[in-house]
Amino acid sequence: MKGVLAAIVCSMLLSPCFAFELDASVDDEIRRTYDPSKLEQTLPDLPKAPSTAPQTSQTPASTPTAPPKTLPVTPDAKPQIGVKKFQNDYKYDKSTAIRIKKGTKFRVKSNSVISDYLREGAKVSFTSIKPVTQRYITIPEGTKFTAVVEDSHQPQMSGNGGLVVLMVDSITVNGQTKSVHGKVTKANMKKIFFNNMKGKRSYWKGVANQVDKGENFYKKTRRTSSKLADNPVGILISPIPVLSGMVVYAVNFVGSPVFALWSKGGRISIPAGSEFEIKLLEDVYLY
Repeated sequence: MKGVLAAIVCSMLLSPCFAFELDASVDDEIRRTYDPSKLEQTLPDLPKAPSTAPQTSQTPASTPTAPPKTLPVTPDAKPQIGVKKFQNDYKYDKSTAIRIKKGTKFRVKSNSVISDYLREGAKVSFTSIKPVTQRYITIPEGTKFTAVVEDSHQPQMSGNGGLVVLMVDSITVNGQTKSVHGKVTKANMKKIFFNNMKGKRSYWKGVANQVDKGENFYKKTRRTSSKLADNPVGILISPIPVLSGMVVYAVNFVGSPVFALWSKGGRISIPAGSEFEIKLLEDVYLY
């Protein structure tokens, strides 16, 4: 049965009545209306492939190149008197070092005379006379301190006394010498301010001395006038001494504030072995 059906189908397909006729009239109409050569000319150019050759940027010779910027140079800090740094100050770890807290005070004695004759930069030394106990450490008696003279001058005019300013710059404890920053708060058992050991200011004392000089001269002239008055011959000139004494006394009294400007203040001279008090202004670390 299947063979008969297949034969029928093949005979139908091969029959001329089933042949397809293609209509080419549409193609002829398109060719007459449009020119294919012109269409190809109006098409855009294909994009060019990027060149693989390396491109080098050339700087025009006429373009000046800006000089490279340099970092600002910070001038070296000036060395500070009284803040000396030892080499072993940088060889410790603060997390494990033993700290002597700032504000710690030490009672010490001077090992030499301290006076206004000392010049700036001179060194003096002290020795502690009492131990100081803090956490994890006791600073024993006999600890050494050194200080440098930061400023000084001898008595000056206008009643200004001598001056000595000390800055403590090192401590030697348990064989270690460390740089410190400290000041003197007491000198010879007397409290001092602003770390200035000063001689007594004598301006007002100079004013009083000038008044006393005028008064003493007036008293002498009065005694002289009294002696002349006892003599019949000298009674005529007896008023002259007392009048001159009154003039000198008046001049000294009125001019004493000016005359006192030429007076000098007291000196500074503290003997060796005198007691001082030193106060730390910064922490000190021992390892």
